[in-house]
Order: sequence, then C-alpha cells, then structure tokens
Amino acid sequence: MTTHNIAPGTTRPTLRQQLGARKPIESFIAEAGNGTGDGPKLRRTLGLLHLTMISVGATLGTGIFVVLSSSVPMAGPAVWISFAIAGLAALFAALSYAEMAGAVPVSGSSYTYTYATMGEGLAWICGWCLVLEYAVSVAAIAVGAGEYLNEMARSLGVGLPAALTNPPGSDGGVFNIPALLIVLFATVLLVRGTKESAMVNTVLVFIKIAVLLFFIVIAFSAFTSGNFDPLLPMGTAGVSAAAARLFFSYIGFDAASTAGEEAKNPQRDLPRAIVLSMVIITSLYILVAIAAIGARQWTWFEGKEAALVQLLEEVTGQGWVALLFAAGAVLAIVSIVITVLYGQTRILVAMSRDGMVPKVFGRISPRNGAPVAGTWITGGVVALVAGLVPLGQLADATSIGTLFAFSLVSLAVIFLRRTQPQLPRTFKVPLYPLTPILAILFCGYLMLNLGVGTWVVFAMWMVIGAAIYLGYGRRNSKLAANWDMLRKN
Repeated sequence: MTTHNIAPGTTRPTLRQQLGARKPIESFIAEAGNGTGDGPKLRRTLGLLHLTMISVGATLGTGIFVVLSSSVPMAGPAVWISFAIAGLAALFAALSYAEMAGAVPVSGSSYTYTYATMGEGLAWICGWCLVLEYAVSVAAIAVGAGEYLNEMARSLGVGLPAALTNPPGSDGGVFNIPALLIVLFATVLLVRGTKESAMVNTVLVFIKIAVLLFFIVIAFSAFTSGNFDPLLPMGTAGVSAAAARLFFSYIGFDAASTAGEEAKNPQRDLPRAIVLSMVIITSLYILVAIAAIGARQWTWFEGKEAALVQLLEEVTGQGWVALLFAAGAVLAIVSIVITVLYGQTRILVAMSRDGMVPKVFGRISPRNGAPVAGTWITGGVVALVAGLVPLGQLADATSIGTLFAFSLVSLAVIFLRRTQPQLPRTFKVPLYPLTPILAILFCGYLMLNLGVGTWVVFAMWMVIGAAIYLGYGRRNSKLAANWDMLRKN
C-alpha cells in the first residue's frame, strides 16, 4: 500500500528516521510566501503595535479575572510572589521565543521552531501540546466570562439562570451559554480577516489596561499593610503550587509568534513585541495582586467567583463601579479569546502545510487571506468545549501542555545555535546558554508542582496524540514524501 503523499518508488523513511528528520528553515520561509510557495498567502498587515497587542491581548487578564480567586487560598498574601515566579519562568521562555521568532519568522510558533531544530517527532508532540494550550485555554477563559456576566446582571438587579450561565457541575450549571457565545463571536470576527480582528483587539486591550488601572487605584484606597502578615501562611509549597496554577495567566504571550507570516517586518517586530508584552503583563499582574491583598485579607478570597468585582463593590459601596469593572472584565476576556483562537488557527495552518493535520485547516481564503474553513471548525469545537467543561480542569491541563512546549522552544534555541550559528538573528537571548537552560528548569519545576490528576490527563493526551500521528501524520507527512530529496541535500 502506498503512503498518501509518497509517490511509488520513493524511499520510505523508517519511523526512527522520520521522527528525527528536520525541516529546513528555507522550506518554511518559501512556503510562507517569501519564496516559491503556491496558493493564497496569509497577508502581511500587522505592525509592532498590533503584534504587541496580540501578545498582551492573549495574556493579560486570565490570571486576574479568572484564576486569582482560586490561587490566593493556595499562596496566601504571597500570591504576588507566585505571580513573580510564574512571570520569571515565562520571561525566560519569552526570550527564547523572541530569538526563534527573529530567526524563523513564519507561522507555527514553537511547533515550527521544534520542527526546524529537533525533528518531526518532537514537532508533532509540541504541536499537539499547542492544540491543548490554545484551544483548551480559549474554552477555559470563556468559561470565566459567565461569572462576570452574572455579576453584571446582579448589579442591574437581574437574575440569570444558573443552569445556563455556570460551568457544568458548578452551582447548578448545565451548559455555559455565555462561554459558547463569546467563542462564536470571536470566530466570526476572525473569519472577517486578520487586520479587522487585530484592530478590534487593540481597542479592547487598551480598555482592559484602563480597567485594571482603575481597580488598582480603588483597591489601594483601602490598602492595609497588616493583610500581608503572615506572608506565607501555607509555606513555600503553597507559593509554588499557586505559581504552577498561575502560569496559566501567562499563556498567550507566544501568540505574537504565530503571526510571523502576517507581520510587516517579522524579524524586527516579533522579538520586540514578545519582550515588550511580557514587561507590561507581569507589571500589571503583580500590581493588581498586591492591591487586592492589601484591600482584603487573603482568607476573604476563598470560594469567591469574580472576586475583584465583589471587592470593588465592598470598597466603594457603589453598584455602578462593580458594573463598570465587570463589563471591562467581559471585554478583556473577549480580547483573550480572539487572540488565542487566532493563534490556534495559525498553528493548524502550519501543521496542515506539513501534512500533520487535514488540508482544510491550511486552506487560505483568496478574499481576505484568512484560514476561514479552519477557523470555523476550530471555533465550533472550542465553543462546545467551553459550554460543557468546568474551568478548573481546563486551566491545569492547559498549563502542563504549555510548560512542555515552552521547554522545547528553549531547547530549540540551544540546538539552532549549535547547528546553524551563522543563521541571521535579529534578537539573541542574553546570557546564553544560561537563559534557555533556566527557562527549561523553571518550566520543569512548575510542571512538577501540578497535581497527579493533571499528569494523568496529560499522559492520556500524549497517547491520543501518538495514535493520531501514527495513523495520520506519519502517512501524510510532506517531509517523508520528499525523503529522497531531503537525504541528498
């Protein structure tokens, strides 16, 4: 039987050879439209501001608006230290992303970087982790939107049915309609085109930053230093566990790296956007965490949903303040959903181009230069997951897949420095090789602090991924189809 993409008479690589086969960077660039690739191309419409806002939009807000309430009881007043630890791990990884984005300026993010440096096997694993990171995190974030919509309705004196606004299994929740609608709205926006969705996202990000600054000012008006004593009621283990949970808050900064084929000047702007976004995000996260703990004792956060809204309402005694913040939180979550879903579709474009997933995900519309069919499919699946799966399970499962992918990117920096030292790089990680090594160690440390149940889910996800690769990806790999040519070169 002939493999689908391999012509009769062509040498078929062994499984070991195929797993270790690396795709040349020149091939990535050619297929991206800088060379001789065929078919409609993704359009280069994004500048530095848009790229930075994609990264900030995909990241800023998740830890504050969604998982802060569940993290404070784990770390106590030291939750801001947990944010700093998670942010440091993310920063080390971000520096590695910045170097790889400047050297390999195409769609695909860490999947592409791994394929170019460590081979098809690890690239598939990385891509499969990215499916977990992006698609599942979109669903998890959208789930949190229902909580803030409930707060908005409560501020207006309206009661929404718990069965249709809460996650399944939580306070009578059956199907989370707000989460479903938010994902579908983001899908519709992305289908219209990259430039249009990037403009909407930029506006939403500025609103999100203004809302968080508003919270900081109000919360500091009720600041009490005694709320930080004792600083570590749950010990250092609690801080570490919270940091592992809060790493979920930094998922998304790599979304800018998925825009490599739609950036006007990717080699210059991608590294700048990634580093700049990390500075903005980490600073705001730590400030909001300190302001929140300063305004209320850490035990107050136990069991609170949409805690920041309730905090503002208690501090000010004004319902309109809570309503304003809740509305801003919903817009912030919409921004995250748009940008992370954008990243997911671009990952699938890259994997489809390599034959790892069906061609429909890589089909680019000649009308607006966007992967319309793939976006509809991805958005529809994610919307159903958002409506049916509880948040906590999603957040932890997403974190472990992301940490693994970040480790691979940091390892890719080391591999590429050794194998192609002459390759032009518009950004280089400082203190090489210490920085990528620290990124790997930090990510590994945070992975070890995730629960056994999370590891079981991750192992099951990897087994499913391996089955899909052996059943589809290996047979349809375009790299395997050109194996004779690859060996000659």
